[in-house]
Amino acid sequence: MTVPHSAALLGRGSEVLGFDDEMSTDHNCEARTLLFVEAGVACRPEVPDRFAGRPALVEVHTIRSYFEQQLGFDPAQDLAVRDWFTFPEHKLRMFTAGAVFHDDLGVQSVRDRLAYYPEDVWRYLMIATWWRVHPEMNLVGRSGYVGDELGSALIGAQLVQDLMRLCFLMERVYAPYSKWFGTAFSRLSCGPSMEPVLRDVLRAETWQEREQALMAVYRLVGELHNRLEITAPVELGIERMCGRPFKVVWGDFPGALAAEIQDPEVRRIAVRWPVGGIDHVRSVVPWKAKDLRQLMGLLDS
Repeated sequence: MTVPHSAALLGRGSEVLGFDDEMSTDHNCEARTLLFVEAGVACRPEVPDRFAGRPALVEVHTIRSYFEQQLGFDPAQDLAVRDWFTFPEHKLRMFTAGAVFHDDLGVQSVRDRLAYYPEDVWRYLMIATWWRVHPEMNLVGRSGYVGDELGSALIGAQLVQDLMRLCFLMERVYAPYSKWFGTAFSRLSCGPSMEPVLRDVLRAETWQEREQALMAVYRLVGELHNRLEITAPVELGIERMCGRPFKVVWGDFPGALAAEIQDPEVRRIAVRWPVGGIDHVRSVVPWKAKDLRQLMGLLDS
């Protein structure tokens, strides 16, 4: 008797993301698949110990138990706005990448629901990321001005990461975790043109060089926003904040994005908690999916 089931390769693993290489074979490199069955079905698949020279591994789950364990949500329920803010972005990439080989039970329908952020959640996450960039741009010069080139370089490196994250958001591609962040960025449509300028920021020896390189990156990211027509065109200009001798490229991207948000729940959260999703607060929230719900208290009015 054939048991209704779904089979897929998703979740953990470089091979799921398409970034596998020879070094990845040094750990957890099984020939594996995830097998999904209905609740209450006892299933012990017969598989060989090895396949194509690798240890064979088949994990058996129900769809509900798997996604509750991994993301902390019941796929039988509707996704609320607040749910999206508890999903780490790199995990969303892990569960929407990979392959579904057989699907009696609807694994792909769950993946389709997670394919990308809802429109207003997406806008809010861009607003939050722009606000991680704007206040820090001035500080690259301010720290360097007092001789703290190391501190200036650290701020510059963080700005590079946040500007790269904006590019992922603009192109509607989930960013992976740190090991593959740069690799995945290079595969964005904007990656090849932006990489040399980003490296200029990281290679800069003085705050003045760093400032110039960051202005060039900011302008490229702003032009990408306008080219993709995410909002009405945003004018870019150069400002000297508080009259200080540090130049900052500025465009009111947060304001333009906020004007587009229609969902009242997203608007409420954007006003109360304008810092983004779980990726921006994960240092104070445990990693386990069941514990990510602690974030809900922060979102409540």
